[in-house]
Order: sequence, then structure tokens, then C-alpha cells
Amino acid sequence: MPRNASGMLFGFAAKVKTNLHEEIPCHDSSPQDVGKANVQKGTFMKLLLPSLLLSILSLNLPLRAATPEYKPELFQSAKLIYADTFDGALNTAFWEVRQSSTWEIKDGILTGSQSSKEFQEKMIAKGDKAHAGFKPVIWMKQVPENFVCTMRVRYDGKSYTKGFPLLDIGHHIHTITFSEKATTLTIKKDIEKLPIESPLFSLNEWHDIAIELKKGTLLLTIDGKKHRFDSANIDMTGQAQIDFKGIDFGTCQIDDVKLWEGQ
Repeated sequence: MPRNASGMLFGFAAKVKTNLHEEIPCHDSSPQDVGKANVQKGTFMKLLLPSLLLSILSLNLPLRAATPEYKPELFQSAKLIYADTFDGALNTAFWEVRQSSTWEIKDGILTGSQSSKEFQEKMIAKGDKAHAGFKPVIWMKQVPENFVCTMRVRYDGKSYTKGFPLLDIGHHIHTITFSEKATTLTIKKDIEKLPIESPLFSLNEWHDIAIELKKGTLLLTIDGKKHRFDSANIDMTGQAQIDFKGIDFGTCQIDDVKLWEGQ
């Protein structure tokens, strides 16, 4: 069932209600006939609406509240570049699958898993096990140097592994790795390492993430908890992507992505 099915059903109910309360022209009707018709309409509504509401509830559809518009903290304003709720085909202008990992849009969610066994065996034979696609990997492209990005992300797996899962803000430039007790920002592989105890990113659960970045500052928010990283080494010059990398043999799910250029 599409995620907007509940909205469609409620819209249908509203339409039925509206139509039933519209005046019906009765050129030759007497006042008694008009009164009888109004009573019949009222009776019909009393019978229809409870049945319709019960039918909707029986579908057990997730009803999502409207997401409040994100207000950036590092910028005076922001220009929307890209938004996606993954209700259609993958927009390859903004997404690039890596390491032949398997990605599909399933039930309105961008979902990734490991590559095929054949690809893994081929890469192992070449001596490149690190890029054999044991984990889901995908890039979001066209990311501005100064940007705001909000999204829902979920990494599934048995346990954290060393350095994974992660988000790479710029390719190997600002690497945010998640573990059970820390979230760590590593800048340019080994230039600077900044571990923090909060916010944390747990496995096998959905998280609301917001990232703002401008030269010298990266603001990370996970489920409403914020941390501001300040460093002269934070800089997206020449970079234009966010990398998503999961856990070996695990999955990654992405939804409700919005990307703005900070101004």
C-alpha cells in the first residue's frame, strides 16, 4: 500500500461528506419532500462515516504527521536543491551505486544490501577485498560546498564493526563513524579525530539526521540531539558528495532526503 494511501482515503471521506451536503436541485419538490430528503441524507451519513472510518483503521496504515520545516543554524537562508521520498525510480543524477552493491526502492524507501556473490568472488580473486561489496555503499551527489541536508537513515546489522557504519561528508574528507559508545568525526583520514559521546546512532533503528556544513564548522543532529564540530580543517572545497556505507552483510535504508545550498 503506498505511503499516501491513508491520505487518499481521508480525502475520499471528505469528498463524500462534501458531496452529500451539497444542495440538490428539486424543481418540482414540495417542502415535505425536501425535508424527507434531508433526513435521508443525514441518516445515510450516520451509517456511512462509522463504516468508512472502521475500514480505514482496519488497514493499519501508518499515519505520518507533517514534518516541520527544518530551520538552519549556520546559514541565514537556504535554497532547496533536491528532495526525495523515493516514490518513483532512483534519481541517478543525485545517486551513484558503488561496489556493485544492491540497491532498490522498496515500499517508498531506498534500500541497500551487499553485492552479488559473483562480484565478491571476482574482487577477492583480484586481491581487492576492501571493495568487494560486502556492505551497501552509495553516494549522494551534487552536494554544495555550503549545505544543509536532512534525512531519515537506518543501518541494520548484527553489530558495529571497526569504522562502520559511517557517513562520509566529501569522499574521505569528513568521515562520521558510529559505534556503541561514540560518534567520531575524522577529517581527511588522519589529520584530525574528534570523538564525542553524544549524539549516538544505534543500529537497527530509524534516525532523523540533519547535517549543516560550512568552512570551519559541521553541525550534526541525530534525533534532535546536536553537536557542533569547529575546526579549521572542515572544508568541502572541491567535494560534492555524501557517502553512505553500512556494515558487512547488513543493510542501509534511506528516506525523506532534502538537500539545500546554504546562503
